[in-house]
Amino acid sequence: MLETNQLLRFTTAGSVDDGKSTLIGRLLYDSKSIFEDQLEAVETTSRRKGFDGVDLALFTDGLKDEREQGITIDVAYRYFTTPKRKFIIADTPGHIQYTRNMVTGASTANAAIILVDARNGVIEQTRRHSFIASLLHIPHLIVCINKMDLVDYDEKAYSRVIDQFEEFSSKMMVKDIRFIPISALNGDNVVNRSENMPWFQDAPLLHTLETMHISSDINKVDTRMPVQTVIRPQSEEFRDFRGFAGRIASGILRVGEEVLVLPSGFSSRIKEITTFEGSLDEAYAPMSVVVSLEDDIDISRGDMIVRSNNVPEMSQDVTLMLCWLHNNPAKPRAKYIIRHTTNEQRAVIKEIIHKININTLERNTEDKTLNMNDISKVKIRTTRPLMIDSYRDNRATGSVILIDESTNETVAAGMII
Repeated sequence: MLETNQLLRFTTAGSVDDGKSTLIGRLLYDSKSIFEDQLEAVETTSRRKGFDGVDLALFTDGLKDEREQGITIDVAYRYFTTPKRKFIIADTPGHIQYTRNMVTGASTANAAIILVDARNGVIEQTRRHSFIASLLHIPHLIVCINKMDLVDYDEKAYSRVIDQFEEFSSKMMVKDIRFIPISALNGDNVVNRSENMPWFQDAPLLHTLETMHISSDINKVDTRMPVQTVIRPQSEEFRDFRGFAGRIASGILRVGEEVLVLPSGFSSRIKEITTFEGSLDEAYAPMSVVVSLEDDIDISRGDMIVRSNNVPEMSQDVTLMLCWLHNNPAKPRAKYIIRHTTNEQRAVIKEIIHKININTLERNTEDKTLNMNDISKVKIRTTRPLMIDSYRDNRATGSVILIDESTNETVAAGMII
């Protein structure tokens, strides 16, 4: 049963010392998802630091500097399973200079947990991370009002944060927002329902994560399969076999269905769909498959198999929301390698339309520089057309990264508008 459990990816975000790492530690600890040797190591470190009990944040803060300073620097990925669902957690840092790390951790998430200190309410970093979650079109937002034990579990403090957040979130594009009052340190409403807050009648955090509906998060309408490689077996038995391997980004492929190959525009029908386990009549996102066609068509890495009556836009001029990730600023008119699904080619940033002040959500049309952690609307031009969808409709085919040609470093991540 555990092997077939649905996988949910979620990220945590919030300001410094709001308790993100402690919350994840509590989730792992109370759900019995920690190995004995891990527990012993953390208990030893906690005693050395003078803690009476277990410092739950140590379960995720793995870097030496993180443990010394008590902060999160890098994105920490943790995995755990319950009888109902499998989880991948991305514990992202709260400091302003690590906003790019938050973008990295949140880019594949189904849900985002935004932590808010009940004493401080919604502050600058709360707005910053909530806006990034909205920009990345994370479908579900869970706002955890933490440290309720420090405000005597007062319902008014909880309601005040909800009012502040709802006023701000009315400008964002998130449909599903939930609020849960918790104490990560004491475990209130994390795994078990709190006895200290009888006024809160909804489910605790873990139950919310286990029951959240995520099946509709994957685009099942727009069929897109970027080709990763061409399979040509060398053995005599399979001499005539020619298959195209890749991961289905969205939609469904069926044997006998007419498909179109882009950018060539040739059409054919699916002859066979093969996986490691054997042949299938149909396959769907996010499965990795090998597709063979009835006709011999010249297909290579970077091409895309789509339905004949549902094709992506093909364009060399692309408008993006771009998050700059590199320490060095963008070079004017410099050429970068752009990677979109399995397609890789050269591109140049033509125009910086505006930058976004993510504290006020105001647009700055005067500043035309791209520095680390800047989020801007830009226009780029590529050497050959890309097969694109808007990021809002299809996260897999609506995202790109820019790579510096000289250093091979990833310098920016973009969401296609």
